[in-house]
Amino acid sequence: MEIGKLIKAFREKQNMSQRQFATSCGVSNGYISMLEEGKNPKTNEPIVPSVSTMKKIATAIGISLNELMDAVDEMDISIIPEIRPIMRKRLPMLGNVACGEPIWAEEEHDAYVMTDASVDADFTLIAKGDSMINARIFDGDILFVKKTEIVADGEIAVVLVDNEATVKRVYYDRDNNVMTLMPENPTHKPMRFEGSKLDEICILGKVVAGQFGVI
Repeated sequence: MEIGKLIKAFREKQNMSQRQFATSCGVSNGYISMLEEGKNPKTNEPIVPSVSTMKKIATAIGISLNELMDAVDEMDISIIPEIRPIMRKRLPMLGNVACGEPIWAEEEHDAYVMTDASVDADFTLIAKGDSMINARIFDGDILFVKKTEIVADGEIAVVLVDNEATVKRVYYDRDNNVMTLMPENPTHKPMRFEGSKLDEICILGKVVAGQFGVI
């Protein structure tokens, strides 16, 4: 199975680096490098990706898992035709956001993430902490965020609390003028704001996708 050759052919057609392709798949850059090399440099054994990894690679390339398997078995790189263009865009990486206690989201405009053009986001952040693990947001995940000052009840948002950023589900109690930022981990407590404390809150955007798919 020489899936590495197919990946390399795709990258060259799309003018992508290994790191960019790895980010679009949601796997490590080192793993993509080993696939292209065809072996694990430590053991010298062939690399055989799992079915779940194959699905991620197929999605990143823009084909089905069956098409990918057929192409690999036959080493048919024509499965990546010019009529199947992958439109991509570059989103700024604006630093870290806490999944736990709020931390400042320092802007790092010199860092960018490549993603599919269909992802409706304006910027990305790196999640820190474990308070959103039940929403499949884990420490180190890349979060794709759409700028907005308002989100629907229960949606996941990046919220600025007294000039510090955190990611939580947002719930409104409009009758009592209360906003609750709810974690997705029972070991973390909700953050409740009411009255004048609401002036300390600013929603930066809605989290529309994570490193491994739509949230």
